[in-house]
Amino acid sequence: MTLHAFDQLWVYLSGAPLLYLLVTLLAFWLATVLNKRFGGTPFLHPVLVAIVLIICFLLITHTTYATYFDGAQFIHFLLGPATVALAVPLYDHLARVRSMLIPLGLACVGGIIISAFMTLGLATAMGAPHQLLVTLAPKSVTSPIAMGIADQLGGIPSLAAGLVLITGAIGAATGPVVFRLLKIRDHTVQGFTMGLSAHGFGTAHCFSSISALAGAFAGLAMGLTGLLTAILLPLLVKLFGL
Repeated sequence: MTLHAFDQLWVYLSGAPLLYLLVTLLAFWLATVLNKRFGGTPFLHPVLVAIVLIICFLLITHTTYATYFDGAQFIHFLLGPATVALAVPLYDHLARVRSMLIPLGLACVGGIIISAFMTLGLATAMGAPHQLLVTLAPKSVTSPIAMGIADQLGGIPSLAAGLVLITGAIGAATGPVVFRLLKIRDHTVQGFTMGLSAHGFGTAHCFSSISALAGAFAGLAMGLTGLLTAILLPLLVKLFGL
C-alpha cells in the first residue's frame, strides 16, 4: 500500500465513529494478551496497559479526546450496566454478606477515615494548596464519585479522575504482594480489601485472577466506599479546617 493510499484510507476511517470503538477493543485485547504472556502480573494490568496504548494512538494520530470519545462512548454507556451487574455475584453470596455485615461496615469506615487522614495529613505537611488537597482526598473511590466529590469541595475533577486511576493501578499491583507477605488466603478478605483500596482496578483483578467470591466482595467494597466517602469526606475535610 502506497503512502497516498494509506492517507486516503486513514481519512476515511477517521471519519467513522466506530473506528475508536474498535481501537479501544483492540487495545484491551492486546493488553490482556500481554498480561497473560507475563503470567498475569498486576504490574501489567490490562486496563492500565490499554490506557497507555490508547493514549499513544491518540498522540500519534493527533486525535483529540473529544473525537475519540464520540466513537467510544458506547463502552462508556456500558459502564452503568456493568456496575449494576456486580450485584449478581454478590446476590449469590448474600448469606455470607449478611453474616459479616458489621465487620465489613467497620472495615469500610475505618479504611475511608485512615485513607483520608493519611492523604490530607501528608499533603498538608508538604504544603499542598487547598484545591490540591480536596482533589487528592477522594482518590480511593471510583472515578465518577471522586470527580463529583472533588467538584463539590472545590477541587479539580479531571485531576481527581487521574489520581483515582493511579491509586487503582498501585493497589492492584501491590495488593497481591501484601496478601502473600501476610499470608492472607481468604478470598472474602482479599476481595473486600482490593475493592476498598483499589476500587475498579481491584475488582477487575479479583474477578480475573482470584475468584468470583473475591470479585463479589470487591464490588461490595467499591460500592460501600463510594457511598460512605460521599457522606464522610466533606465532614473530614471540615475537620481539617479546609
